[in-house]
Amino acid sequence: MAVRTHTVTNQAPPLAGYDVFAADRALVEAVRRHVGEELLEEVCGELGALGRSAGSAQVQEWGAQANDNPPRLRTHDRYGNRVDEVEFHPAWHRLLGKGVSAGLTSAWTRPAGHVRRAAAFLVWTQVEAGNGCPLSMTHAAVPALRADPELAAEWEPRLASTVYDRELRPAHLKAGALFGMGMTEKQGGSDVRANTTSARPLAEAGTYELTGHKWFCSAPMSDGFLVLAQAPGGLTCFLVPRVLADGTRNVFLIQRLKDKLGNRSNASAEVEFDGTWARRVGEEGRGVRTIIGMVAATRLDCVLGSAGLMRQAVAQAVHHCDHREAFGGPLSAKPLMRNVLADLALESEAATTLALRLAAAYDDGGERELALLRIAVPAAKYWVAKRCAPLAVEASECLGGNGYVEESQMPRLVRESPLNSVWEGAGNVQALDVLRALRREPQAFDAYLTEVGRARGADHRLDGAIKDLLTELADLEGVEARARRLVERLALVLQGALLVRYAPAEVADAFCASRLGGDRGATFGSLPHTLNLKSLVDRARPRV
Repeated sequence: MAVRTHTVTNQAPPLAGYDVFAADRALVEAVRRHVGEELLEEVCGELGALGRSAGSAQVQEWGAQANDNPPRLRTHDRYGNRVDEVEFHPAWHRLLGKGVSAGLTSAWTRPAGHVRRAAAFLVWTQVEAGNGCPLSMTHAAVPALRADPELAAEWEPRLASTVYDRELRPAHLKAGALFGMGMTEKQGGSDVRANTTSARPLAEAGTYELTGHKWFCSAPMSDGFLVLAQAPGGLTCFLVPRVLADGTRNVFLIQRLKDKLGNRSNASAEVEFDGTWARRVGEEGRGVRTIIGMVAATRLDCVLGSAGLMRQAVAQAVHHCDHREAFGGPLSAKPLMRNVLADLALESEAATTLALRLAAAYDDGGERELALLRIAVPAAKYWVAKRCAPLAVEASECLGGNGYVEESQMPRLVRESPLNSVWEGAGNVQALDVLRALRREPQAFDAYLTEVGRARGADHRLDGAIKDLLTELADLEGVEARARRLVERLALVLQGALLVRYAPAEVADAFCASRLGGDRGATFGSLPHTLNLKSLVDRARPRV
């Protein structure tokens, strides 16, 4: 009798056909915690529909197609005319359209808008993170535009629309619009005050002509862009429309698309302004202050995006280990693998809990909540984005060789994982921003202490960590050189306080023991064996 050599056994089935939202217990609990009872059914219904879409085999295939077919730049038409258009695979448009229709650009005026959008962004990131960039830029442009009430009245309804209109035509003729951003220049990087792009005033009040170059321009296919340029009164924020009101193309010369490590489905470009028409946003010389609201919102999206990537990496790892047999039983039941999975799950839950708490602070809008964001957003952006890459690499290792081949989703997650550490200011920028708030805005640190103080007395390790943090903050001599350490502790103490208050006891205990109590090795999978590791893995399991 012939022996079959290619029968496939002991391979995990695809993680598909499930509700990405409902399967994430930490996320569901955070939404229930931060959304009022009167809205809960509506919000969970929306998120469940999006979660089922995100978990479907069809939408997952779109994500793979968008990643495998990156955008292409077409600078000229067949007759030699400059067109500067970016062409995308149809799967990209399908994903972006679903993101727009799900409300990922319309949080500012909806009840509980930031929490419901944050949860949706976290869910949708797990399909394909690239389309999150234009969704994030469009959402985040609103607070900057509100520096000019007339501009806000004109543009905000377009940005908040749930209609995806991909055609390049005057914005006033479109059912919905998307925004991009261009701050970075090749000679300045994060030091935007070194920008050299110039803005010359035109005869019409508030209009200018821009000349210069942007080293990174996010989402260059968008309808409008917020950029920084040097006006006579100093560095100023401007709105650059892609198409002018009369239907002609603005001068927006796309010199090339960046060939990036990850985020392949999304276009990032170098662009040239050469007599480009723009409208001023806010006052001359106050460009950084004007655009800082956009930066704060996109930084929160970096936290959410990293939390989404972490969650998907954990879901893939647990799913694989549940279905993979080794040494007489499923991998997930082996004590050492269970420790790895539990540690990954703990990191993911802490990121999700913190991200949704920050979104809720935006919804609250009170003075103390906004002060909390001043420290908590850059600290969270620093720490959660930093933890994303090692978590993604460790999760891919859980799949063994299967996690290293492109047919699995893991290499895409690994390549994407460092990006949010770079976007909207790399780690040092975030750390220095926290220091600036500590030195200049005492109400911000007061708000932080109030937040973590709500958990005091519940866990001795958390209490000890708070005491140590206060001791460290009492001596600010040479603080800049140790700013990373300080911001890491700020983030960990805040995560610990939130988990002690809101998470199941076994989650809070594991976090305080390993992240605050020091009872942990340097790598994932070194949690104290006395913890309830099985419960942590069970909680993270993506039930299909």
